[in-house]
Amino acid sequence: MAITAKELAKKLNLSATAVSMALNNKPGVSTATRDQVIKAAEKYGYDFTRLSLKNGHSGDIYCIIYRAHNAILNYMPIFSELTDGIEQECRKQGYQLKLVQINEKRDDVQKWIEDLRIANCAGIILLGTETSIHVCKMFLQLSVPVLLLDSHFDSLGCSSVLINNRQGAYLATSLLIHQCGSQPGYMRSSYRIGNFEERRIGFDTALREHGMSLSNSVIHELAPSIEGALSDMLEIIDREVPLAKCYFADNDLIAIGAMKALKLRGYRIPEDVAIVGFDNISESRIVEPSLTTIDIPRTFMGQTAARQLIHQITTPVPHTVKIEISTKLVRRFSVRSAVGKSV
Repeated sequence: MAITAKELAKKLNLSATAVSMALNNKPGVSTATRDQVIKAAEKYGYDFTRLSLKNGHSGDIYCIIYRAHNAILNYMPIFSELTDGIEQECRKQGYQLKLVQINEKRDDVQKWIEDLRIANCAGIILLGTETSIHVCKMFLQLSVPVLLLDSHFDSLGCSSVLINNRQGAYLATSLLIHQCGSQPGYMRSSYRIGNFEERRIGFDTALREHGMSLSNSVIHELAPSIEGALSDMLEIIDREVPLAKCYFADNDLIAIGAMKALKLRGYRIPEDVAIVGFDNISESRIVEPSLTTIDIPRTFMGQTAARQLIHQITTPVPHTVKIEISTKLVRRFSVRSAVGKSV
């Protein structure tokens, strides 16, 4: 079996980065080190055809699922649809997809990056839902195209594909205002991520366009999971905190948990309290009553991310792009109009 670059680095007592630079004829190592690596690679049977494939824009595409606090990515069905879309497009265009999960609390991120330097990696899709700007910068140091999925940082030169969170929250909030005839409250995630901050802006924009102020909205902070939101909302109700007549929730998990808590305390939905969620997860269709929510075309989003990354691999361009995927309002029975008609 041919020796790998990682094994070669260990045998020569060099870093994986130095070996990669030497094998790929990149600056950063001395001529003596480069000669040492090439001679050792020939001696131990390194497969140099892998380098020609890599330099010819062939190879594997890596999808990195980065977990920071695990509160959001703990609900995997959402992200399996994203990766299904990525895999479909990669297969269509002749690339193999490799999924890697990195846990910030358990894994050495720098070691993973060093491993990627010497892997047959053509490009990276970094799932940015829980990814900080610092971590994103670490991946951008690699010599392959990197695309950020489900997040965006204005200060980074990195292309991204993400949901139009503002639009979705705006649609949800506007529906509540029109159908319920009162100022919506906000069930806000107790975990802050970029997507939720964008949704707050969409919520605020809808309020202002209808002559309302965010400061007058009832706001509850709930954990972004069904069990967590249920527990938090029960505590809020039992403390007799004033409730709004209707709410926009940062995600469906929060909305469903809150609905369960309200029903346990005798509130009727939507007669007493109306709720709109965000994400259109499968549970939103079977909860009673079914949840009005914002739908995200996740498979299409994954396909779009893969297409954009492959374009960057095959046709390098000096400009990055930010692609926002539009959302759609799905009307069900957790909202009732002012005249008594469920939507």
